[in-house]
This record gives sequence, C-alpha cells and structure tokens, in this order.
Amino acid sequence: MQRREFIAGLGSAVAAWPLGALAQQPERMRRIGVLMFGDENDPMPKTYVSAFSHALADLGWTDGRNVRMDLRWAGGDINRVRTLAKELVDLPSEVIVAHSTPVTAAVQRETRTIPIVFATVGDPVASGFVAALNQPGGNITGFADLEASLAGKWLELLLEIAPGLKRAAIMFNPDTAAASTFMPSFETGARSLKVVPITAPVHSVSDIETAIIALGGEPGGGLVVMADVFMNVHRAPIISAAARSNVPAVYANGTFARDGGLLSYAPDGVDISRRAATYVDHILRGAKPGDLPVQFPTKYEMVVNLKTAKALGLAVPPSILLRADEVIE
Repeated sequence: MQRREFIAGLGSAVAAWPLGALAQQPERMRRIGVLMFGDENDPMPKTYVSAFSHALADLGWTDGRNVRMDLRWAGGDINRVRTLAKELVDLPSEVIVAHSTPVTAAVQRETRTIPIVFATVGDPVASGFVAALNQPGGNITGFADLEASLAGKWLELLLEIAPGLKRAAIMFNPDTAAASTFMPSFETGARSLKVVPITAPVHSVSDIETAIIALGGEPGGGLVVMADVFMNVHRAPIISAAARSNVPAVYANGTFARDGGLLSYAPDGVDISRRAATYVDHILRGAKPGDLPVQFPTKYEMVVNLKTAKALGLAVPPSILLRADEVIE
C-alpha cells in the first residue's frame, strides 16, 4: 500500500468511528506534552493552544476525561525551553507537541523515541528534524509554517506600500530563527527590486532598538521582520521602535499588524495549530510519526493597519486593500 493511501485510509477510518462507540470503551488517560516558547499571558500563543485543544476535543480527546495535556510555557527563555523539554520527556509523555524551531530542537535533544509533532517550524529538513518531507522517518513530524520564497514576497509587499523604499533590513535572532532558509530569497528579491538588502541579527531588546534607529536615520529605510519566535515575544518593542523611527515594516505574523504594526503576510497560525491536533490523534491511535509527511500551510492571511499607515504618511494602495484579509482602521 502506498504511503498516501495509508494516511488517507487512516484519516477516513478515524473519522468514521462514532463518538458513541468511543464512549462505550473503557477510558484510558493518555498523556500529551505541549511546550510553548512564549509567555502564558501573551494572547498570541494562548490562541494557538486554544485552537489545538478544541481540535483535539472534536477528534474525541477531551482534557481531563481521556487525555491529560501537560502544558508548559518557556516565557521566551531558551534555557527554560531546554529544562521544560526534559521535564515533559521524563513525565513521560506519549506524544509531545513542540511549538517552534528552538522548542523542537530542545525536545529532540531529550528523546529519539517519544513521538514529537512540531508546529510552526521554518525548515525541518535543514534543522535536522526529519530525513525528508514526504517520509520523515524517526520520531518527529509536523507542520512547517513558512516557505523560503516568502522572504521575497515580504519585500515586494513592503515596497508596494512604501514605494520610496531604498534599503531594507531583515531582522531575526540567529539563535531562534531559520535565517539561512530565508536569506537567499530576501537578497534575490532585493536585487530584482533595486533595494539595498541589510542583515540585522539581534539578540536583545536593546539590539532591536539600535537596529531600527539606525534604519530610520535617513529616508528610504524599511524593515522585514522574519518569522521567529523571538520576534513574536518581543513584538511590542519592535512595533514601538518602528513607529518612533518612522520605519515602515512588514511582519511574518498577523498579530503584529493587529497590535499596531503596518502590514503582515503570514500563514494562519490558528489553522496550523488545529491541524497539529490531527497528527496527535493519528499517533494516539497507533500511527508512527515517521510515516506522516510534513505538511505546509494551506491558509495565509494579510493584515494591514490603516491607522499605522496614516501615522507613517503612507497611502495604502488599492492593490493591498483588495487582497487584505483584514483591514484595521
């Protein structure tokens, strides 16, 4: 039987099981570990956890009834990520959901046997998580959040909304972002658009401030904020610094634009979280993670903030407004 046929058949079989039949079986408490890079008080990752939990419940797994979800928050601290990864492995968890590249790397270091389902990982092959996208092998599979070509797309959108752009910096933390995946697309896009590319690696809030102030030191500067959990955790100072320095910016997560950033184009993180639940369901029912292919986003969203555009002195073109999934006024 072909791999795709196996996966399709498994999904159909699971969907066909009536909830009533499941309820008649003796309940056995299953244990799922979930490790989030962000802070438990941050609405962005809390939304992802909620989407995952509701999707699990729709598949017949209710927290406290037949499954226990051990949720851990690292608060943006990479050292705490490593501690919590070991903690979830030692419980032990039957399957661990790892949200982001650094979290997946930390859990992988702790176990090569417990199934791991990652969500929002940049490049799972280059990161060494899977042998191949179609046949991951090993104990890890999941849902990647971006494709490398999007770095050029972000730059195109930034130039479209800020036509006076002459140079653009791409910002990321080398410790948490899949920078090597996106840089070629960014640099190629910059050359074709006749924009000077600038690399802006940062490790702290002070680094963020310094980079954005330098970018706004003269007209024509723009900012591309790479998909990166460090950037997500520190989105408030990024948005604030960009506003103070009058720097137009495009972001790889819709929450940035909703929180006051200019423009975002990104996969729907809530949808990815829901889809991650389907793989956890398959694994709890006997599937091997190495047989479940890595999947990519199927839903993207563009969010534009008109209030921020006005503050920057930018007129949002109809081409952006017509494509936007959400317009904040």
